[in-house]
Amino acid sequence: MDFLQELGSHRGGLVRIKTQLFWYDGRGWDGVHDRVFLLLNTAGHAFAVATSVTVAASGPHAAAALLLVDGAPHWIWVARADVELL
Repeated sequence: MDFLQELGSHRGGLVRIKTQLFWYDGRGWDGVHDRVFLLLNTAGHAFAVATSVTVAASGPHAAAALLLVDGAPHWIWVARADVELL
C-alpha cells in the first residue's frame, strides 16, 4: 500500500502533522509543531499541482490531504515522514 492509499484509508480519522505549516496567503510558516487534525479527504500529485495547496512537505512520497484546520477545511500537502495516523 502506497502513502496515498494508506492516507485515504484513514479518512475520518485523526492525523498529527509533526512539522509546521507554510501558508501561501502571506502568513508564511506558522511555527506550530505537532498539531492534530481531522482528515476529511485525500488526493494525489495531479490534484495538488492543479490547485493551491498549503505546504507541510513535498516530494515523491507526498499527497494532498483535506484537513479540518481551526474549524475550516484546507488542502495541505503532506509527506509520509511528517504525518502520524492516530
